[in-house]
Amino acid sequence: MKRDFQSLEGIIQRVANGDFQTTVEEDLGIYEPLKDNLQNIETSFQEAVAQEVRSQNMRTELITNVSHDLKTPLTSMISYIDLLKNKNLPEEERLRYITILESGSNRLKHLIEDLFEVSKASTGNIQLDRMDVDLISLIKQVEMEYEALFIQHDLTIRNTFSKEKIVLSLDPQKTFRILENLLVNAGKYALEHTRVYVDIRKTANRVRIECKNISKEPLNFDTEDIVDRFVRGDKSRHDGGSGLGLAIAKSFTEAMKGSFRIETDGDLFKAVIEFPLVSDTLGENQE
Repeated sequence: MKRDFQSLEGIIQRVANGDFQTTVEEDLGIYEPLKDNLQNIETSFQEAVAQEVRSQNMRTELITNVSHDLKTPLTSMISYIDLLKNKNLPEEERLRYITILESGSNRLKHLIEDLFEVSKASTGNIQLDRMDVDLISLIKQVEMEYEALFIQHDLTIRNTFSKEKIVLSLDPQKTFRILENLLVNAGKYALEHTRVYVDIRKTANRVRIECKNISKEPLNFDTEDIVDRFVRGDKSRHDGGSGLGLAIAKSFTEAMKGSFRIETDGDLFKAVIEFPLVSDTLGENQE
């Protein structure tokens, strides 16, 4: 019993010292039934450490990208403000610089708003104003608002909807934002002259929304990372996007008790959202 206890104590000491890699191979005698539990503890610790390292790396990337995306338009705006101070500047040039400044200020405004939304989502501080939402009508509205974006890139939307209405208790503004982010993402990054497919189907207890397209760039990212804050599918993109759209869509979906995930297959990019058909939080507001 003493020898078995010393073997067990040695394994526990290794784990306490941070050694999660060693496989438990010793014969623990009367403590043998504990071997699987000890191995599971080591595996869980190892996964927790790996997850924490990944989170730290994501936070570092967030800070780096936020700093870059805030600094770039600010630097440009400061330069154009200096140019506008020239009293001899032609009126045509003055108007052009003002237009550029307006664009830069809008860019900063949207970035700060997105950062604010993600910040609230990360703390769970999301206010929901639930009411009955007709999902099919809402997604048609989003498609109409961004019709110009799809025409610009010669993209055709193919809808597959049920003939009957699909009405859920959701926050209409946040649901609009979710669908908007999905379609804008498709409009910007889908291969030109192709189709974007939007499917809404209802099962016995869930509503499933799919938005899929062929990407114009290689999908060289982890599907878990792409919905984290400030991760872009193509790190070389300079499209004016904040890189927060899918993170916001995921946060809003989960706040309304739904699920959000990204799937890829070669160049096929697919966003999948599922909402429970009957919400447990009907009519409630959440903070």
